[in-house]
Parts: sequence; C-alpha cells; structure tokens
Amino acid sequence: MSYVAPPRPETAAVAVETVPLAEIPDSWAQAWDDLAEQASEPAPFAERWFLEPSIRNLPAPIAARMLAVRQGPLLIGMIAVCTGNKYGRTPIRHVQNWQHYHAFLGTPLVRAGFERQFWAAILGELDTAKWAPSFFHVCGLVGQGALLSALKAERRADIVHRSERAFLKSNLSSQAYYELNIRKKKRKEIKRLQLRLAELGEVAFDRLSAHGPVENWIVETWIAEFLELEASGWKGRAGSALRNDPATKTFFEQSIAGAFAMGKLEILRLTLDGRPLALLVNFITPPGSYSFKIAFDENYARYSPGVLIQLENLKILDGTDVEWMDSCAIEDHSMINSIWAERREIVRITVPLKGVGRTLAFYACRALETISAGVRRLL
Repeated sequence: MSYVAPPRPETAAVAVETVPLAEIPDSWAQAWDDLAEQASEPAPFAERWFLEPSIRNLPAPIAARMLAVRQGPLLIGMIAVCTGNKYGRTPIRHVQNWQHYHAFLGTPLVRAGFERQFWAAILGELDTAKWAPSFFHVCGLVGQGALLSALKAERRADIVHRSERAFLKSNLSSQAYYELNIRKKKRKEIKRLQLRLAELGEVAFDRLSAHGPVENWIVETWIAEFLELEASGWKGRAGSALRNDPATKTFFEQSIAGAFAMGKLEILRLTLDGRPLALLVNFITPPGSYSFKIAFDENYARYSPGVLIQLENLKILDGTDVEWMDSCAIEDHSMINSIWAERREIVRITVPLKGVGRTLAFYACRALETISAGVRRLL
C-alpha cells in the first residue's frame, strides 16, 4: 500500500495498491469480476477476461503497473498505467494508461458512485510516486461519460484530442432503424445483392451467444473460422492478421474464450451453403455492447458480406438488455458510418501532477499543443 487518503467521518479509508502488471495476484479475481458488474461505465477492455490474456501475450512496457483502489475491503477501481517516452512528437516522459492496439477504449473499471474517490486516490498516488514523471495522460475516455466528469471535478483535465466514431442507439426496431437511416435507393441495391448471393446457394445467418446452450468446441470452431477468414484477405497478405503472430493469435483465442465463459460474447456468422463468408465478434456488457472484430471473404466482396452482416447486427436493437453498441471503428469508417447514424466522442485527457518540475512540464507541453493547433488552423 502507498497512498492513503484521510478517512472521512463514518467512511473507510481509501487506499491504492500498486503491483507490476505482470504480477496481479490471483486473489484479486473475484473482486475484479464483481467490480466489472458494478462499473460506472462498461469497460470490457479493462475486464479480467480481456486484460489477463493481453498481459500474457502482448508486449507491455517493463514498468507497467496496475493500480487498484479500495475503500476499506471494497475494490472501487482499477487502472493499468505505464510510462510513455513520447507525448505526441515531444520526447517527454509521462504517465499514461496502458492500451494496446486491440483495445479500443481506455476506460478504467470504476465502481458506480465512487468515481471521484477513484480519481482522487489515483491522482494522489501519482502525485507522490517517484516513478510517475511529468503529468498524467489518459487515452480513450468517453467524451460525455461519468468518469470524465468526475475527473474534471477533481482536478484540471484538458481534452487534448477528440474523435467521433459510429455509435448505435435507438428506441426503434432494427427494421424501422434500417428504413429510417438507409436511403431507399441504397436499400434497393442491398436487396439486389442479397438476391444475387442467394442464387449461389443457401444463405444463412447464425448467432452464437454465451446465453444459449453452446458447447465450447463450437466457440473454438467459430474462432478458428474467424482467424482463417481474416488471414485470407488483405490483412493476411500485409502480415497484420491476428493469425500472423502466434502471440496475437493466442491473445485473441483466450480473450474470446474468456468472454464466452463470462457470458459476454456474441458472434454473428454469415454462411453460404455452410461456408463462412463473414463473422462479427461482439462483446456484450449491458447496458452497452462493443463491436470488436469483423472478417469477411474477399472473394465475395461484390456481394458486400461485411455490409450484410452489419445489417444483421442491427437486430441488437430488438433485444431487451442492451441499449447501445460502440462500433470501435475508426472515425472515418465509411461502411459503418453509412449504416449507423449516431456518433460517440472519444477523447484524450492530460492532467497535471503536483510538483514544480511536473507542473512546468505540463504547462510547457500544453503551450506547445496550443501553438501547434493555432498554426494548423492558419494553414
């Protein structure tokens, strides 16, 4: 234990425990899983079933740490942090939350109702930690989320980057949403593609859900089909498919199996005569959900299998326990942006830490960012 906040009347003290990221105790597992179920904001990429395979298989900085915040015995939040050597193009060391290429959100796990206590404890820990240089940079927070509001209420927190990505949220049925947001001419084109594909054989959509009677071998089969389909396309030729790197392949297999075991996996599959043409992997974290990965057979690109499976994915609106889905897509993803009408803001935040040297580093970097933004506007 290190930072301990002074206890308030009739409340337990809030304390932070810091451990190396690769040495998280097994004894944390139950509390970690319970925290995920009570999270202020759904954060699948910080849950145990996703983060443990990430730590085992994907490279993290040597000095990466997990900070766990407790109020008495109650775990109220967790965040993985590391030291970054560059801040944008500026070679300055700083503390930041740890994300890897396949983690599409940086939201930490924080128990609902404890948002300010969590940030106060984390900032207090970083203020006094000798290993924490300069300032605190947080990537991948939801722009209108409770966690960002709590962080801003606790200390100055500058939004230094904004992006928007496709977001699905509506009270409409999937069919009504489709008709409202897809132009009639485009719907006719999609219908034509569906009919042309059906001329080649039997077209079917399957939906694998952790809530159904599904055997583990079926999940393993669908995972293998996804990896093969992705590797058969441009990602495989470029060497960036999950299957191209044994470590990345293992991470994917383990995280998907973990999501299934925790009841948080959904996979959609489009087949032609039983042969997969497209697969879409979703993480279900009520009240939200996340569209994690998609793969499709490029030999059938003329039939737009990626579009067809995304249209099937709209049926998430017809369920009762999921209110929205985050696309996890890049900001200008033309295909998903043409189907989903809503947008979600994702931001990066920079927070000053206490200490003369840290304060100077924060203001120097913010001044450089302001000048750079001004120059870009002028150009």
